[in-house]
Amino acid sequence: MSVDDADFAAEDDETVASDETHENARQDVVAVDGEDREQGLVNRLEAHTGDGVRHRAFTALVFDRDDNILLAQRSPRKRLWDTHWDGTVASHPEEGQTQKEATRQRLEEELGVTPDQYDDLRLTDKFEYKRYYENEGVEHEVCAVLQLTLDDTSLDPDEKEVAGLMWVPYERLHQNPQWYRQLRLCPWFEIAMRRDVRQ
Repeated sequence: MSVDDADFAAEDDETVASDETHENARQDVVAVDGEDREQGLVNRLEAHTGDGVRHRAFTALVFDRDDNILLAQRSPRKRLWDTHWDGTVASHPEEGQTQKEATRQRLEEELGVTPDQYDDLRLTDKFEYKRYYENEGVEHEVCAVLQLTLDDTSLDPDEKEVAGLMWVPYERLHQNPQWYRQLRLCPWFEIAMRRDVRQ
């Protein structure tokens, strides 16, 4: 084995060790078929590496009373789509948890938003997509879209999850996404927005 080969092998070993100790390696997600029927649990890291495993996910779009959408920048600590802008919270329901329950939980954990700040949480769409991210992994999800409007826009973001926040006029973003390319929007959010026909 040459020195260069040894270096590559060492890098590979470090990557494996890093993956095995990543917090996602200690969590599971719900594997599903194309119709969102449960197929058991799969390790979260396994679901997001290689060719991935199709699993259940959600994205929640948070609005204010003036129809601005809250974009949240993903933490640089995220394995996939780090520092990209999402709208607003995206995650995976746990086994036995509904999409609405999971959304309420993540809103509170990531943004400090509690259920008394909104009363119109609703499921608006669902789609399947698959996207690879550089050399880091893949998302293959059946993604539910939920929307809500905040009566009280007080926020207390968790910096481990959220690197930045920005209110954006939704109609302008929806009709002119190319104006916001410098933000590097998450693919699931772009798909959800493109499919949103309420405009």
